[in-house]
Amino acid sequence: MDDYETPLLSKDSSSSSSVITSSLKWILKVVMSMIFVTWVVFLMMMYPEQLGDDFLTFVSSKTFLGTTGTMFLIFSCPILVISVLASLYLIISGEDKVFTEKKISNFPRFRLWTFPVLVDGPFGVVSAAEFLGIMVFSVFFLWSIYAYTLRNLDLLERFHVLPKNRSILLLEVTGLRLGMIGLLCMVFLFLPISRGSILLRLIDIPFEHATRYHVWLGHITMAFFSLHGLCYVVGWIIQGQLLELIFSWNAIGIAILPGVISLVAGLLMWVTSLHTVRKNYFELFFYTHQLYIVFIVFLALHVGDYMFSIVAGGIFLFILDRFLRFCQSRRTVDVISAKSLPCGTLELVLSKPPNMRYNALSFIFLQVRELSWLQWHPFSVSSSPLDGNHHVAVLIKVLGGWTAKLRDQLSNLYEAENQDQLISPQSYPKITTCVEGPYGHESPYHLAYENLVLVAGGIGITPFFAILSDILHRKRDGKACLPSKVLVVWAIKNSDELSLLSAIDIPSICPFFSKKLNLEIHIYVTRQSEPRLEDGMVHKVMHPSVKLPRTNGCSMSVLVGTGDNIWSGLYLIISTIGFISMITLLDIFYIKRYNITTWWYKGLLFVGCMVASVLIFGGLVVVFWHRWGKQTGEVEANGNDKVDLNGEETHNPSAAELKGLAIEEDVQSYTTIRYGTRPNFREIFESLNGKWGSVDVGVIVCGPATLQTTVAKEIRSHSIWRSANHPLFHFNSHSFDL
Repeated sequence: MDDYETPLLSKDSSSSSSVITSSLKWILKVVMSMIFVTWVVFLMMMYPEQLGDDFLTFVSSKTFLGTTGTMFLIFSCPILVISVLASLYLIISGEDKVFTEKKISNFPRFRLWTFPVLVDGPFGVVSAAEFLGIMVFSVFFLWSIYAYTLRNLDLLERFHVLPKNRSILLLEVTGLRLGMIGLLCMVFLFLPISRGSILLRLIDIPFEHATRYHVWLGHITMAFFSLHGLCYVVGWIIQGQLLELIFSWNAIGIAILPGVISLVAGLLMWVTSLHTVRKNYFELFFYTHQLYIVFIVFLALHVGDYMFSIVAGGIFLFILDRFLRFCQSRRTVDVISAKSLPCGTLELVLSKPPNMRYNALSFIFLQVRELSWLQWHPFSVSSSPLDGNHHVAVLIKVLGGWTAKLRDQLSNLYEAENQDQLISPQSYPKITTCVEGPYGHESPYHLAYENLVLVAGGIGITPFFAILSDILHRKRDGKACLPSKVLVVWAIKNSDELSLLSAIDIPSICPFFSKKLNLEIHIYVTRQSEPRLEDGMVHKVMHPSVKLPRTNGCSMSVLVGTGDNIWSGLYLIISTIGFISMITLLDIFYIKRYNITTWWYKGLLFVGCMVASVLIFGGLVVVFWHRWGKQTGEVEANGNDKVDLNGEETHNPSAAELKGLAIEEDVQSYTTIRYGTRPNFREIFESLNGKWGSVDVGVIVCGPATLQTTVAKEIRSHSIWRSANHPLFHFNSHSFDL
């Protein structure tokens, strides 16, 4: 963290700023960093060499761990230990964190995570930190191939084989090495895809951003696994034993048929996850990706517990996250109200417990059972955590079949309410929703900048409503809030989308907001050359709203990995201890006692222990976590404000607020609408030089990839050629590509 930027502080400033707390956090950071660096160096640099094998042989021969225990200790334990330490770090850091206005430097600083280095190419917009990661993995691939090639040639020299068998042996050992590189890549494969991952929370990377790392690693992993299988198939064809060997299932050593099944499942996931297929046939991609269960289980049967323990750590953390998501998503959630805007966008207000915490820029996964029991769709949260304790609002643009069905269902509800067709509860149209999340950044990073530029395209304005509401609430209530200047740049196709502005009522949130916040909203209507007659009053129109009848559902479940730090930490720690205990007891009292030597069976037992430990030990924590959430939610709900028909919590304004509302400021005076043009970001950023001076500027972009690339290009160009008196822009993207 930069020295001009203050640490995140909890509500109890005396305890979070204490020397003891700071020292503990520093110690945990150092320990986690040392473990991670040592682990990565061994994994990527030492293990491909003969030195790595010699070290593993030495440890397994000199300790009671054995071969499987040594592999698990070296490859999987470090990531589990880091996860446990990360949970302790977050518990010490506290629940509610804000940025204060102290220690602001007069000179902007370079940040690895927010400076775009690559903006064109297959990786999209890549920050400096991501570029370093790509370079590290590239060096690892080249080094591994080089080291394994030398070992293969040395192996051929050591064993005197006939010339006709030399090519076959070379193919098989090359396939073995390629498979090992694939396994080493798979160590990291499941870490970014865990939505509530404690590791992602530690480094403050939200799931929707980390998904791209999973995509990159998935392509690389499957490429090496495919070459692994191809080498063996070619060798077997040369020997004339393809059908005989490909269906073999050995008890001792590698079981080939399970490997074939695992590879086929992986190839199906890989092909259907290509961008073109995923974009045009998302359901095919989604359903095919459920083959990950087949891929993992048969991989364990293929390589046995010995080799599977290399990738067990990341898979175990994924299973933990998946089980918690399953528990949360079983609850049906009440829809408090629903609204349809003139542009066709839908607004749903969902019930949430008062003790559920989240940040602006969060998102949820939503399921509507009347439409599909299998489809889950991500939507950005448009409400601020400070809007109220009992609700979360989302805006949904009708773009495809699922959203069109949801719009039709809401239309039926509206017609039934207005025509008084409620004969019985069974005949009334219903919307049964289930929710996963909210997920997002661990810290409210939009509060880390004195100046903000929010760039949106179309429905991408949704998360910025949450940011604006959060800032305005903090300004009104006198809470710590660093931003003092906010520029919103919003590009839309048609003026119909202007009605989205009605989702936030700025003057009612913060009367006289212009005295506390310098807010400018620049709107670009790209497909209209002039305004329509009704554009001036478009966000004053009242939209049909329907209050849904209460079902057997309730508010959202608190069982989310990004929720309470203490409970999520206990869930991880107890499940991990239970897992290690189970495999240790299984090895002592069953495998060794009964001399179990079958590789595939031991691999199956290993996977069984992983799942059983999550169900038993993690399930026990989930039960108590659920009871705690229910009890504390009821306590916090007593005396709190309730939610009205529009999904807004009632608020008793003070005399000053009433006075402010009497002479309400017109937000249109701060809004500039330009027709028939697109935003010129070079001009926009250059115009900020004189206005904002030499400060850090946070630029958050939410929109299509082309918009992100355009903004990132200008930020990089401006940062390279900037003078000492110009601001330094920091690029942050917020979008989904699931």
